[in-house]
Amino acid sequence: MYPALAVHAALKSRHPSVETLWVGGEGGMEEDLVKRAGIPYRSVPAAGVHGVGLRALPGSLAKLARGAVESRRILHEFKPDALFFTGGYVAAPMAVAGRNVPIVLYVPDIEPGLALKFLGYFADVITVTAPDSRKFFPRPERVVLTGYPLRADLKAWSREEVHQRFGFDPAIPTLLVTGGSKGARSINMAVLKHLNELLEMAQVIHITGSLDWETVESGARQLPESLKQRYQAMPYLHEMGAALAAADLVLSRAGASTLGEYPLFGLPAVLVPYPYAWRYQKVNADYLAERNAAVILQDELLNEQLLPVIKDILTNEHKRDAMRAAMQSLSQPRAADEIASQLVKLAGVVTL
Repeated sequence: MYPALAVHAALKSRHPSVETLWVGGEGGMEEDLVKRAGIPYRSVPAAGVHGVGLRALPGSLAKLARGAVESRRILHEFKPDALFFTGGYVAAPMAVAGRNVPIVLYVPDIEPGLALKFLGYFADVITVTAPDSRKFFPRPERVVLTGYPLRADLKAWSREEVHQRFGFDPAIPTLLVTGGSKGARSINMAVLKHLNELLEMAQVIHITGSLDWETVESGARQLPESLKQRYQAMPYLHEMGAALAAADLVLSRAGASTLGEYPLFGLPAVLVPYPYAWRYQKVNADYLAERNAAVILQDELLNEQLLPVIKDILTNEHKRDAMRAAMQSLSQPRAADEIASQLVKLAGVVTL
């Protein structure tokens, strides 16, 4: 969703008169956010078929068939010059219905999921975050390396502004801990367990997600007065760019956004791939670790290794600087513009 919003913003900034329509799933989480961005929104029935079980499969296939019918109706009414997909099973019926319309696909993670691999067969252009994604598509000549599209306002904060925003001392290193909008329980609990020791080494911005917020908030109240000023915890942060600009090191999962946000800020990372899903996060983490931009910490070893791993980086300025340079070298800040250019070029309207 967020890469699509970034590309949409880049497209509209250069062509304000372009007409766009966002198509999502019925009851989808994105509807409110998309409408708040001022983008017209339509929904279609859709359902996943991978791993749903034989009993649920007929219902999912029927929903996809209805989605294809509704997608054809939307295409007939809107008459798009190009289609843009960022994945998800909701895209499948639209891809089938719009197979005669030029299609640009964006692949956020290095390894595409089943839906993205399926969409790859329909796409005229496949834009990817990293070169390693080429091997997952049968027609690599259609793959274009663009990087991960990011919001233009993400880097609007200066270091001085963010230290004032969080009330931090610029002479003390800052650790950012984040698990995404829902949080990451194992990371949250490990940080809480070792919070005093971490705060002896660094200032900490802790974005907990909503599920663990009350637990973390209760733990924060028990901190010694001498350490409370070093700790800023919150369930969610709208100004994510401020936290990224303030940090000298980040501890997080390894979702696709890490491939774009951390390089943009040259931010060294300790990555804890989510262990209870397919290997997308591990592949992302391996990509950054192999380039010396990140260190991987296994989820099951968090409690045991969190402190020594964090300490090794925070107290070793040479290592941190080397990781920062390696991460910065992977930055592709014009990704949203480049994907928008591919869309306009494919539509055959104008040239950006």
